[in-house]
Amino acid sequence: MAVFTSVTLDDLSQWIKQFPLGKALALKGIASGIENSNFFLTTERGEFVLTIFENLDFEQLPFYVQLMRHLAERDVPVPAPVPTHDGDLVVALHGKPAIIVSKLEGASQMEPQPVHCAEVGTMLARMHLAGRDFPLHQPNLRGLDWWVETVPKVLPFLDADKAALLASELAFQRDFAAGPVYAQLAQGPVHADLFRNNVMFVGERLSGCFDFYFAGWDSWLFDIAVTVNDWCIDLDSGRLDPDRVLALTRAYHAARPFTEAESKAWQPMLRAAALRFWLSRLYDFYRPREAEMLTPHDPTHFERVLRERIAVPAPGITA
Repeated sequence: MAVFTSVTLDDLSQWIKQFPLGKALALKGIASGIENSNFFLTTERGEFVLTIFENLDFEQLPFYVQLMRHLAERDVPVPAPVPTHDGDLVVALHGKPAIIVSKLEGASQMEPQPVHCAEVGTMLARMHLAGRDFPLHQPNLRGLDWWVETVPKVLPFLDADKAALLASELAFQRDFAAGPVYAQLAQGPVHADLFRNNVMFVGERLSGCFDFYFAGWDSWLFDIAVTVNDWCIDLDSGRLDPDRVLALTRAYHAARPFTEAESKAWQPMLRAAALRFWLSRLYDFYRPREAEMLTPHDPTHFERVLRERIAVPAPGITA
């Protein structure tokens, strides 16, 4: 993630003592992303990731941190939060909430093939099933309510064509969310940001996924659509790659079969997933916050993806 809050080893010398990790030996800022301040942290006990939250407060964080712990305890490959000696998972650092989690092995696969997409599909289904008995509930904070609130904030920056597309798609999604098909979609905790750079591989084996700080309660199909819109597309054109879509959705379906309502909702949900990230990138681009190492993502990519999803029928999701 981008670094909004600077941290040094001297800052950690006393702070780290509340964790069973020994002394902090090395600290390096992570430059990707734009939401929180993240660092690779090396201690006498090994390698970890330190996150300082820039937007989420102490009241909001239990959902995300407890979800990671819940999934890790059920053998879903996610970072495990490290508790303090007193059992706390979230503690203050420079006046902001912070956590330490285990570091996953492997590297991101930025040029995925069908075999990688199948691994992602299986893992995503396992994650959804493991979350069925998660006791906490929090809405997707970048869901429909946020879209309705945020669209007026970015419209003044857009030309007439882009503004018309954004307003039209928001109207479409509001109507769809109020309809009978949407009401039948299975829901639960979702990752909601499972992009290529949030998943690790060792060879062709998926070794873990991370960055749960957009997680919330939403339809599982939305989570799948977000994932497909990144893992299964040609990045230059935004077009879906049928082989990768089929590999991911078949693997998911084998672990948790799709419902009839999910099959009907597939293309609208792919559009919803594209709208969500086009809108957030528009907001970050035109209403940026200052940060060290911050590079906002180009909004044009997800505008292109949204136009593709509107214009071209998506491959079906039933196996």
